[in-house]
Amino acid sequence: MSKPDPQNKAKNSTKNRRITLRDIAREIGVSHTTISRALNNSPEVSENMKERIRRKSEEMGYVPDPLLSALSHYRLTSRENPVQSVLAWVNPWSKPKEMRKIEEFRLYWEGAKETAKRMGFALEEFCIAEVPLKRLEQIFKARNIQGVLIGPAHDLSLDGSAANLIDFDWKGVAVVRFGRSNVYPFTHLVTSAQASNTSTTFNAISEKGYRRIGYVGLLLSMRVFGSGYHMAQQHTPKNRRLTPLYFQESATFSDQQELLATWISKSKPDAIITDRDELPQMLRNLGYKTPKDIALATTSIHDTPIDAGIDQNPKEIGRTAIRTLVALINEQNFGIPENLTEILIKGTWVNGSMLPNRR
Repeated sequence: MSKPDPQNKAKNSTKNRRITLRDIAREIGVSHTTISRALNNSPEVSENMKERIRRKSEEMGYVPDPLLSALSHYRLTSRENPVQSVLAWVNPWSKPKEMRKIEEFRLYWEGAKETAKRMGFALEEFCIAEVPLKRLEQIFKARNIQGVLIGPAHDLSLDGSAANLIDFDWKGVAVVRFGRSNVYPFTHLVTSAQASNTSTTFNAISEKGYRRIGYVGLLLSMRVFGSGYHMAQQHTPKNRRLTPLYFQESATFSDQQELLATWISKSKPDAIITDRDELPQMLRNLGYKTPKDIALATTSIHDTPIDAGIDQNPKEIGRTAIRTLVALINEQNFGIPENLTEILIKGTWVNGSMLPNRR
């Protein structure tokens, strides 16, 4: 009579229970501490081994247990740590559904939700246009929600969003926000490295043979995209440096188009960097052909009809926000911090038909 295979027995025993680090360790042939370090992105584990362990953990359906994480933290700190498994995404828009019509922001949510799930949490949305702030406080306390992501804002002066969260008591929660558009609270933030990305865009355009590279955007963009543009121009001969064109947020389409016509006549750009999705239409209206007359590159390929430019890696921004938030919870780092951390996610250059190589 043949003896039962102990490996088959081990595999069968995992079918109806939560997969643990030791289960993955048996499959890989390493210690469970190595598995833990790899899943926490420790530099002590090689990249090849990390990738192997990640693939195997996904294949086996491993999901971290937030209860065990909380218990582990309790043992380390020797004080009570309420267990919770829900993270809050606070939507600050006056019209909440409008937020995800912006593709960048929709991908923030996707990246955040996927990572929260992988780390053992559920990500739930709360809209302040629908739930009063004091009621939101009560909900978070009743459900032991200790981590809050403040969703991204966008042209809030135009949106009329109820984004002023100053009346909320942040003492009992860890908070991370997306970007700098929200006036309050002044918390740790994760956003795109917009200045660096614009500099990268300028250099990529220059390498393709363009010599008169301009920038057109909203006045709000001056401190981020605009600063990157000015920084890149410092490495350009003075006779090829162009003054950027900034539109007032309240200016009409026709007013912006008129300003654009005057600026082009004076600056004579052969390529333009922009964050405005209306720019291709304006150029057509003025009789310019893209890319024959003026080539175009965008600061966000996700939210403009321009195919060359920067992918700001929005899903990675969402992922990083969740990882940061969970770290704050584990440290019991609650409330408005004295020292803010800004995490900037580098974008990726993408070639496109609107910016052909001129060399």
